[in-house]
Amino acid sequence: MQGVQSGLALTAPVMVAVLGGALLHASWNALVKSSTDKAVDNALLHALAGGVALPLLLFTGLPDPASWPWVGASALIHVGYHLALAGAYRYGDLGLTYPIMRGLAPLLVALASGALLQESPTPAAWLGIAGIGLGVALVGLARPGEALGHRTAVGFAVANAAIIATYTLVDSRGVRLSGNPVAYALLFYVLDALPYPLLVWLRRDAAGRAAIVAYSRRRWPLALLGGMASLGSYGLALWAMTRAPVASVAALRETSVLFAAVLGVWLLGERFGPRRVLGSAVLVAGVAALRLG
Repeated sequence: MQGVQSGLALTAPVMVAVLGGALLHASWNALVKSSTDKAVDNALLHALAGGVALPLLLFTGLPDPASWPWVGASALIHVGYHLALAGAYRYGDLGLTYPIMRGLAPLLVALASGALLQESPTPAAWLGIAGIGLGVALVGLARPGEALGHRTAVGFAVANAAIIATYTLVDSRGVRLSGNPVAYALLFYVLDALPYPLLVWLRRDAAGRAAIVAYSRRRWPLALLGGMASLGSYGLALWAMTRAPVASVAALRETSVLFAAVLGVWLLGERFGPRRVLGSAVLVAGVAALRLG
């Protein structure tokens, strides 16, 4: 790519890794989508992921100190991410807000990466990024016309797309300074394990907190699997950012929406209609253009 740091390229192994991470990302999101309390499920998942990450971090050791401000900033930005996500889901459902967040974020990353990272996508890569964004919207949006009547939800979703783009750019800088992408990912999950779960706990009254405890006792085995999938997904994406341009990785990671749609059909009995078929074709074409770019 023009302007991309020497040695960064979206090779076949990197692409396979990011697509594998996208499948893991879709898996834990399908788990949250199937829950009766998405806020608690999301909080429990991240708390357990942090519990898994801590002993592993003791084994790998900390990443290079040069990356610590970046991983700390990413953990702080993720607090805003969780707040915006909760707002989006409060005023609109998953089928409306999730595709907006995940489809818009890679475009924002691509726009910013040239100035901030000196990584300017080629024309073919731009086509790929745009195709993936459009494909994500077509596959993910359950009722496209609903957006006009849910401006608050859309506002939260657009704000969260900007937040996703911000922490992606922050992490791309941090992980390249870390010397160890695995250690960077583990440290992030340790730092991320407390703020959002604590926020969910504090926002519930006594009865709500008792319900959280009861729900967590029933749900923790599935949430643990989801937390491990989340950790694996993020770790693969971070590793890929040390090998490929961040805009390409960010766009390719959002193929998770297609995997989530397939899992929704398989596990949740959702419909995969003509619009999703079209969106899948556009998304796959975008992936092909991204690889060629």
